[in-house]
Amino acid sequence: MSTNPAIEADQLVKHFGETVAVDGVSFAVPRGTVLGLLGPNGAGKTTTVRMMTTLTTPTSGTARVAGHDVLREPEAVRRSMGLTGQAATVDELLTGKENLWLVGSLYGLDRVTIQRQTDDLLERFSLTDAADRTIKTYSGGMRRRLDLAVSLIATPPVLFLDEPTTGLDPRSRVELWEVLRDLVRDGTTLLLTTQYLEEADQLADDIVVIDRGTVIAHGTPLELKDASGRAALVVTVSRPEDLSAAADLLRRAVPEVHVDEPTRSVTAPAEGLSDVTRVATLFDGSGIDLDDLGLQRPSLDDVFLHLTGHRAEDTAPEEEISA
Repeated sequence: MSTNPAIEADQLVKHFGETVAVDGVSFAVPRGTVLGLLGPNGAGKTTTVRMMTTLTTPTSGTARVAGHDVLREPEAVRRSMGLTGQAATVDELLTGKENLWLVGSLYGLDRVTIQRQTDDLLERFSLTDAADRTIKTYSGGMRRRLDLAVSLIATPPVLFLDEPTTGLDPRSRVELWEVLRDLVRDGTTLLLTTQYLEEADQLADDIVVIDRGTVIAHGTPLELKDASGRAALVVTVSRPEDLSAAADLLRRAVPEVHVDEPTRSVTAPAEGLSDVTRVATLFDGSGIDLDDLGLQRPSLDDVFLHLTGHRAEDTAPEEEISA
């Protein structure tokens, strides 16, 4: 088995006239893992994906997909990858089954392979009962699942997902997450751009954050959380009248505490799990009943705020720049 990365970006640059959309982006994605590509809207995520999937040519730099150079071997790159964009690209006038057959034929697959893959994908994405319905009758979640199924008809080892769950309700989003986890367990490599930080936290092994076309952070979700600020120790008392006493007791171990009356909680900076054990011993036998005691790490939204200066939900809708 090859140890080379499944996806590599090497100093990718893209200019649109005087506008620098991407400015020296580099990263590598090991086989069978998930990379989350995060950043404010307009940061260059979609343009980066378009260069890596041969939809637009880099101004400079290059990329490799499954070992194939996007500039020298574009056809091999396209045979080695699937792409699900921000909007479903299935044909509304065809049925779910016909869409899969159409794309399988375009890939040059034989009829037996197309039939086997079509049946398997319809079942995997819970679309068997809707296989003979035209796409215009599908819900948004069904269209997104079919769009992903179509991108997998040729069993590509690499899959690019550009905000694949945009517009889905929470239930459909979670269902799609499970499908993506199954793909990774089967060995598929994913590059995922998303506006949902929870999605990256749930799925990504590594995260690259880009802003204004450049990489500003790279690491695992836990590494990025740790880098954005210290964890907090949170003590939640059972009775509101114990809140003041709990704060006084916690001050014996930690000089800086914050009391939040509405949630009956006291928080303090923490270094790690050892602080939880130390504070649990402090409260043991104190007569103060606790509902919860634990360590709360910064969220990916905190990371986003720390790195870019604003929260993800404050970004305006992204305008995709096309070549």
